[in-house]
Amino acid sequence: RHMVKVRVNEFGHLGHVTRAAFISGKVDIVVINDPFINLNYMVYMFQYDSTTFKTKNGKSVIKRKPPPSSGSKNPTNIKWSEADVEYVVESTGILTIEKVGAHLKGGKRVIISALSADAILGIGMNHEKYDNSLKVVSNALCTNCLASLAKVIHDNFSIVGGLMTTVQDITTTQKTIDSPSVKLWSGGQEASQDIIPVFIGTAKAIGKVIPELNEKFIGVVFQVPTFNMSGVDLTCCLEKAAKYDDIKKVVKQASEVTLKGILGYTEDQFVSYDLHSDIHSTFNAGAGIALNDQFVKLISWYDSEFGYSNQVVDL
Repeated sequence: RHMVKVRVNEFGHLGHVTRAAFISGKVDIVVINDPFINLNYMVYMFQYDSTTFKTKNGKSVIKRKPPPSSGSKNPTNIKWSEADVEYVVESTGILTIEKVGAHLKGGKRVIISALSADAILGIGMNHEKYDNSLKVVSNALCTNCLASLAKVIHDNFSIVGGLMTTVQDITTTQKTIDSPSVKLWSGGQEASQDIIPVFIGTAKAIGKVIPELNEKFIGVVFQVPTFNMSGVDLTCCLEKAAKYDDIKKVVKQASEVTLKGILGYTEDQFVSYDLHSDIHSTFNAGAGIALNDQFVKLISWYDSEFGYSNQVVDL
């Protein structure tokens, strides 16, 4: 079958896109550019991943030849190969839609694996509305988990408004010891022993994915001392009254039909790590509560590394 040819810019944290691509068999990574590390270091990071796919020998192994690599910091100077490539995945977390146009000389489309102001696409949420004229799109991170759950609830019960809290694992920008952080002073405190509240645009970005929910959400992130897995707490007001069992029923049905492979469902008493390396955003039915038939708190888990990377591959 046809495998989509992809170039990847930056291997590190979201180098899991490369791993997901290799495992899925859907995508062929033909070249990797990383401005910070060379090919030997990429192989080392791949084999000795701290959180994903350990074998009995302590290595992560995929039997294939490493793709060619380069190390340019400026996207205009990247020496992409001459092969006919369809997509470039931009994974540095630094370059925005406005700055990645240079990647188009290395592929026909660019996918940014981070939140961006416009052109946000989510598989199962709005990908069927993709405008072919768009050359650069964003596959926003925790927005995907929120959007899949919010879509099901809104389609069935109509959401009046909502508050989102993301409980997020440690990110690469956090500090191992107290250090200066210009953008957010509290972000400079030690990641391994602090819970750090951060306001981000994830909840507002839901309106880019599901226009009917524009301006109906706001949210905050709590960065916590875990090393993988994150959760979304969606507290929302419903226009149509619904028993909590009704909510469970429609989410379960969506997980088996319309959002199969995207949204998962469980009634088990899971903790976050139980869903480590799961490719779904998983609704934890037993963790939610309802104040009444129109005010509910819903909980969903997602793997913010390998799980998210699979969504990039699918897109």
